[in-house]
Amino acid sequence: MTDVLIVISDLALLLVVAGLSTLLFRRIKMPVVLGYIMAGFLIGDVISFIPNLGNEENIHLWSELGVIFLMFGLGLEFSIHKMKEVGAAGTVSCITEVVGLLLVGFVIGTLLGFNTINSIFLGGMMSTCSTMLTMKSIDDAGRRKERFAEVTLGTMVVNDIVAIFMMMILSMIAASKGVSGIDLLANIGKLFFYLTVWLLLGIYIIPSVLKKTMHLMNDETLLIISLGSCFAMSWLADALGFSTALGAFLAGSILAGTVHAERIERLVTPCKDLFGAVFFVSVGMMVDPALLANYIVPVLIITISTIIGKLIFTTLGMRLAGETCKTSLNAAAAQIPIGEFAFIIASLGVSLGVTADFLYPVIVAVSVVTTVVSPFLLKASDRLATPLSRIMPDKSAKRKAARSEKKSFMDPDWSAFLRHFFLSYFLYSLVLLGLVLLGVHSLRPLLEQYLSRENARLVTLIVIYLISIPLLPGIVTFRKRYFTTLWLKNFANRVPLTALLILRFLTAAYLIILPILLLYRIRHIWLLLLVIPAVYFASNSNKLAGLSMQLQARFLSNFNERVLNEKYVKTGGETSHVWLDERMHTALFICQPDSLIIGRSLEELDWARTLNTKVICIIRSGKRINIPQSTERIHADDKLIVMADTPGLDSFRLGIKESGLEQEGEIWTLRRYIEEQDNIDEESQLLCCAVRVGHESGLSGKSLRSSGIKSEWHAFLVGLERHLYPIFDPLPDMPLQEDDLLWVLGDQKMGRYLFQHNLLDG
Repeated sequence: MTDVLIVISDLALLLVVAGLSTLLFRRIKMPVVLGYIMAGFLIGDVISFIPNLGNEENIHLWSELGVIFLMFGLGLEFSIHKMKEVGAAGTVSCITEVVGLLLVGFVIGTLLGFNTINSIFLGGMMSTCSTMLTMKSIDDAGRRKERFAEVTLGTMVVNDIVAIFMMMILSMIAASKGVSGIDLLANIGKLFFYLTVWLLLGIYIIPSVLKKTMHLMNDETLLIISLGSCFAMSWLADALGFSTALGAFLAGSILAGTVHAERIERLVTPCKDLFGAVFFVSVGMMVDPALLANYIVPVLIITISTIIGKLIFTTLGMRLAGETCKTSLNAAAAQIPIGEFAFIIASLGVSLGVTADFLYPVIVAVSVVTTVVSPFLLKASDRLATPLSRIMPDKSAKRKAARSEKKSFMDPDWSAFLRHFFLSYFLYSLVLLGLVLLGVHSLRPLLEQYLSRENARLVTLIVIYLISIPLLPGIVTFRKRYFTTLWLKNFANRVPLTALLILRFLTAAYLIILPILLLYRIRHIWLLLLVIPAVYFASNSNKLAGLSMQLQARFLSNFNERVLNEKYVKTGGETSHVWLDERMHTALFICQPDSLIIGRSLEELDWARTLNTKVICIIRSGKRINIPQSTERIHADDKLIVMADTPGLDSFRLGIKESGLEQEGEIWTLRRYIEEQDNIDEESQLLCCAVRVGHESGLSGKSLRSSGIKSEWHAFLVGLERHLYPIFDPLPDMPLQEDDLLWVLGDQKMGRYLFQHNLLDG
């Protein structure tokens, strides 16, 4: 029989038996996963009256593809935004459960005489949960809308992520044939570093490519591109020393953030179902009744430990998060089944040759028992919750109050500033460091195959700097809304703020010289002479700052693409622009006769740059000066109407505290201010208009500074939207792109100009 006929016959046998098994298990209302495992058991070497496979190696090869497809599908269902919706209950419960079961598994394995590696892998498998089995038991019980189902789903999201990292850490432990603390921490740090860089670059590149080429794609092409991304990232993960499953998961999670995620998931599902079935069938082929008979005691001990451990630690985690006893126990009972991740971890141990042969069938048996037991425990959990509540009375209200008191301990301005400061600092630093290391360790060896060593180093250095320079402003500079408020609020704030600025400058300086240090091993002090002007140039170049903001805008647009599109669809295709209503506010200030700013021009005051606040109107002797020029000087008794977001208004009030300006009236949103102008002459009213950057507008490619918004339109730019993502107060040198939506503020003169030049959107 030829190889092709062997493959065909094996597939025919596998799929026919799997199909019949799943029909049977559906009939008896059991999970189809158990049907696949039964099919694998039937076509294995144990049952003699059913034909055996011609070449089992093909099945194991397809099962590895099944793991890749399962992880890719899991990634498509996962989104980083979901982590925000999980809440404390899911996170605390998952961490408590995983840590507890890891320890229980390790102790049980040690007591049963397993070696260290087998015990660690056992703990890893016991700590996993099966999303499909858990949610099926909840659906079968008709309890999907209850509170415990919601927190269980959140726990599943966190558990899937933890399982991914657990697989990577276990593979590192297995590769070193033991546990070395320092080496393990170093490898974990390397893993997180590459994951972060990889994810950031993937979010920046893949959705952008899809946006540019989607008009050329039908379902067939989109499927090919999606699977190509999956296998390419799987190959890259393997090349970097990580699991192919990790690369598949990351590819899926990146695509999950795009507006095409549901379409891709629909197209990929048949492939995932087919190869996923092959994987679960291969799991069943590993079951050996004779081996299980010899290990029946360990199977029972591990099963009982898994059930009790999950009930205890999951309930404890939920209670620590403030959930009731009933919700906690129901969630714990639903999460008892272990499934696909346990099998993947078991197959990982087998493929690496570090786990014993008996461990795979043992964990399969445990999975079957926990799957069967879970629905019965879920039914009984309500009755068990009543006595448990007497032992562990609900104190969720007190816990929530205590958490709210802790949250108010830090100044909210400091909290917001540090969150934005370190997020941008770490992300830009990691990406730049990743680009440097990628150039030194990957690009240089590649170039050395075609160029001399010196030329290869020089070209590598040039490429690194060409790619890195636009990113440097992201480290050196940052949005100063909260910074200005803190700087003006308290003199004591200036020391830590200055220290944080120095940290960013030192980081930028180090990353500038790092390529030279790695490529040329130069340690001379004269390198500092290069660093100082480079950092100064990066922090003061308007062109670089504009380019950096453009890169940041594209990344954020890609990252939030699916969420923004869902909001857009919910409004029936009418974007609500809630960000404009919430973030842009107006306030009225009166210039006192003894004010220190009388006679000074708006250009000299420079409030737009230093305090992030724009003067949109000056009322002088009953006359309104809308969108005043920078040369306009302040007079006594002038009424200034300023526009800013909330942090900007806070900074403005602190900045003008001693200048003789007094606030009058309440703060209005910009939308309300525009709507409340009925008592103002129509010619003097302000308008807020949307301008679409189209092909015929002549704006695409121009910077905001050269767009003529202030000089020709007689308007202020409020903000812009790029692919539905709002960008507040963009930098003047940021280039405009086709399809950008500009929100501009001006008077009737602006309205007539926009109408005459056909610039108004819609």
